[in-house]
Amino acid sequence: GERTVPPPRRLNAGGSFGAEHFAETSYYFEGGLRKVRPYYFDFRTYCKGRWVGRSLLHVFSTEFRAQPIAYYRAAARAGRLRLNEEPVRDLDIVLKNNDFLRNTVHRHEPPVTAQPIQILVEDDEVVVVDKPSSLPVHPCGRFRHNTVIFILGKEHDLKELHTIHRLDRMTSGVLMFAKSAEASKRIDEQVRERQLEKEYVCRVVGEFPEHEVVCEEPILVVSYKVGVCRVDPRGKPCKTVFQRLSYNGRTSVVRCLPRTGRTHQIRVHLQYLGHPIANDPIYNLEAWGPARGKGGQIGKTDEELLKALVEEHRSRQSLDVLGISEEDLYSGAENTGSGGCAKSDPTKENSCPAQDAEEPERDLKDGGRNDPAPCPLNSAATLENDKGGGSPGEQEGQRARESSEEKDPLCMECRMSRRDPSPQELVMYLHALRYKGAEFEYCSRMPQWAMEDWEE
Repeated sequence: GERTVPPPRRLNAGGSFGAEHFAETSYYFEGGLRKVRPYYFDFRTYCKGRWVGRSLLHVFSTEFRAQPIAYYRAAARAGRLRLNEEPVRDLDIVLKNNDFLRNTVHRHEPPVTAQPIQILVEDDEVVVVDKPSSLPVHPCGRFRHNTVIFILGKEHDLKELHTIHRLDRMTSGVLMFAKSAEASKRIDEQVRERQLEKEYVCRVVGEFPEHEVVCEEPILVVSYKVGVCRVDPRGKPCKTVFQRLSYNGRTSVVRCLPRTGRTHQIRVHLQYLGHPIANDPIYNLEAWGPARGKGGQIGKTDEELLKALVEEHRSRQSLDVLGISEEDLYSGAENTGSGGCAKSDPTKENSCPAQDAEEPERDLKDGGRNDPAPCPLNSAATLENDKGGGSPGEQEGQRARESSEEKDPLCMECRMSRRDPSPQELVMYLHALRYKGAEFEYCSRMPQWAMEDWEE
């Protein structure tokens, strides 16, 4: 008879990340990197409006092209695709409104630097940390356990934190969290009313002018997926004030005072001024042309620029530095949101099935949902769970347990051999040094690379 669809329900009832989420897998340390053991994970989504009346096979072949159709057929046979919590036996099944789809995948996360998160301040209202470079603030893209939120929860028992602001994944420095909704709202109002003063420090190419430099060029997002912006008259207005601190004959240390908060604002403005951050993995590449984007001179269309950037990183085997994989390049839709990792609060997520998101792969593959359910395949036989976290030494010793039993027969990542980035590749010379509000001021130490006598 006619296939019935159960009534919809919210994917997230308002809870934050808890013990069951942190226990999905464990960390280990190797070569100056923090790594996450591969683990099974459920991506879940309601049927998008544009999927209604289309078969699962058609949806997978047109909007989830990162994997071949043969993979989805094998996943269905293995019971990893479920429609309304029933195993999918036939990919020709036609989707209906409110259908609930669950996809179990074997997830691999890119490594991040092993530098620990230093807690600068903790009181009844806030937690302030010094974030290392390469760590995203929230789960996004391919990152989940290798994020500030998860590490604070798993290793410092700091849970249910409210994000006040965020830093780009490659930016280090002062990062604030509120412990209550009231504190978050109060500080967030200061952010919206621009009462929050932010001071950054960076090391740039060449001899930066001694006098104060103000850049007010508008910035346009080129790609949300890769996280690339550029100066363009059609972009959003923004303003950054720069002041040189030192010059060593090759590079300059510069203080940056952003008056607005656009994506990659400091990095894009420095590139426009002809002094990109010395080791910027995006804005100091040959892909931008001979002038490397100085004065907005690129000489390429946006599509040509993105292709050149990806190819340059692919040739270096460093796509992980961009936070993307080869599979991500074949996704069916361009991500929407802010460059890098969009701010997301799992306690405020709206998972109404009536909403027609523009990111099908983010839901089922790239981790758009932050509310997982325990995977039936995630057992001691397939994954070594370390619920207690353990010391770095204990976690280092657990690497010996990694064996073929952790290999997943359907997982493409398990069959690939990737070059690990060096810890130096995961450090960008941009650091949030100070955040000051009406009632607080938080500072971190000056990073080593910003010292006047520092030698690369």
